[in-house]
Formats: sequence, structure tokens, C-alpha cells
Amino acid sequence: MNVPEIKILKIDITICDAEALVNPANSLMSMGGGVAAAIKRAAGPVVEEEAMRNAPIPVGNAIATSAGHLKSKYIIHSPTMENLL
Repeated sequence: MNVPEIKILKIDITICDAEALVNPANSLMSMGGGVAAAIKRAAGPVVEEEAMRNAPIPVGNAIATSAGHLKSKYIIHSPTMENLL
């Protein structure tokens, strides 16, 4: 049986060469602070634009976008908090 390999690294997420990164997002997919802002600065605004087209995303669900200028292929945006409109 083929078991996928999982590595845990302590590294700047914006320079990580991985299949996918996980962004602890908000439900509206705005990337204004914390990890999300660091990803947006390095990846470019296209990532936030892609994510926001799918908003709102309820906590417990996730979406994937391209990774923009990052080495990774995808960014998985998983809301950890609901935004109130």
C-alpha cells in the first residue's frame, strides 16, 4: 500500500516548496492579516481574488486556489472563524 509522505517543517511558509500550503482563513477569504497577509504579499493579489470569488466559506469547509508566485502548486484556504457581514 502506498502511503503519502507527510513532512513537518519549521520554515517560512512563503518559501516552502510543497504541493500545497494551508492558509488559516476567515470565511470571507480576505487576506488582510497574519499568515494570510504574508501569503498574499509573496504570492500576489491573484490568490486573494481567486479565494474571494468563492466566499463566504463556512468554518469546516475549505477551497483551493493557485499559489500565485509561490513555489507551491496550491493554497488550501480553510476558515477558522466566521466573519459577520
